[in-house]
Amino acid sequence: QVQLVESGGGLVQPGGSLRLSCVVSRFTLNYYAIGWFRQAPGKEREGVSCISSSNGPTYADSVKGRFTISRDDAKNTVYLQMNSLKPEDTAVYYCARSLRSSCPETRHGYVYWGRGTQVTVSS
Repeated sequence: QVQLVESGGGLVQPGGSLRLSCVVSRFTLNYYAIGWFRQAPGKEREGVSCISSSNGPTYADSVKGRFTISRDDAKNTVYLQMNSLKPEDTAVYYCARSLRSSCPETRHGYVYWGRGTQVTVSS
């Protein structure tokens, strides 16, 4: 059964950094795109970043220049390095696997999801 497990969330002060990990199993990582999403209380789930073998990484405008997505195929893991964190980055962060090899246009192109990890940015 396909699995994605997120970790690395926590409480951090504004301006701080966190690195999230998404460990996947039961599929070949470089055959598919992996996206990071986040959902804050009372808000819709939004795309943060995506990585695939087909094209370059993508980022939401709100995180460009602060977040970096990367992948280690040997460890079956996708990372999201988050720097210069802001209170508005507070959310549950999810990773998801696409149906196809390229990053989908919308979240409906993702078919498997992890359970999420909480990120709280607060002083």
